[in-house]
Amino acid sequence: MNEGTQMRILVTGATGIVGRHVVDRLVRAGADVRALTRNPAEANLPPQVEVVEGDLTAPASVAAALEGVERVYLFSVEESAREVVALAAQAGVRRIVVLSAASVTAGLHTNPVERAVEESGLEWTHVRPCGFMTNLLQIWAPSIRAERVVRYPFADEPMNLVHEADIAAVAVAALLEDGHHGRAYTLTGPGLVTIREQVAAIGDALGEPVRYEEVTRELARELMKAQGGFAAESADLMLGFVEYGGDAAKGADGYADQDWSALMRVWPDVEQVTGRPPRSYAEWARDHVADFR
Repeated sequence: MNEGTQMRILVTGATGIVGRHVVDRLVRAGADVRALTRNPAEANLPPQVEVVEGDLTAPASVAAALEGVERVYLFSVEESAREVVALAAQAGVRRIVVLSAASVTAGLHTNPVERAVEESGLEWTHVRPCGFMTNLLQIWAPSIRAERVVRYPFADEPMNLVHEADIAAVAVAALLEDGHHGRAYTLTGPGLVTIREQVAAIGDALGEPVRYEEVTRELARELMKAQGGFAAESADLMLGFVEYGGDAAKGADGYADQDWSALMRVWPDVEQVTGRPPRSYAEWARDHVADFR
């Protein structure tokens, strides 16, 4: 990946779950990395990274960050996508890699960011992960640390999850290598995993039992709302009290061909792009063991 030393790459969402991994991988590859964040003082990124202030919801604040940039890792912010992409094209950006979602592959909704990039004339790649293995970390970690217990419904319902490091690995390959233009990669782990299996894997990583208590959706919602933050914000969607995709899922914008099975398949894209199998949930649990202590 010597090509990375010849270009400047802007990473948006640089302090996020995936963005930090993207930044670290690009730095290791020798790329000239500029990181966009709303709060540079708290970014805590590698010292060789140029950290700049900007907010994707306010496109004008991103214009300066795009100057001299050849490639962009774009975190999806739907309402400002066309303005941000237009600014990128005006600045001379040649390639954009979009962090999207597997729900687009399944036809459950459309992503205006994908459309904006495709219609821009720039080189594009869409990275569409299934559920993040990390999504439940913020919800479960407090009770695991305090009581070594998880209280959640859906004990034996299989989930298709992917390690955030694998998402970043695919995104970085698409940023640095040729041959990914016009591709949409759907990313999963190596197999489906249930809530009960996830809790057991966390216990194995800790080296001590973590108890699982299955509770009703209503009680889980109450606990998550009381927890605040991400847990409170995501409770209704994660627990099925609201439908994912809204009107788009019903075909209001012409995307009526839904394929729920696409979200339950193990996709080969991580291995095809990176040359290595996707990480398992057990590996993820070991990577995050400090979060549960």
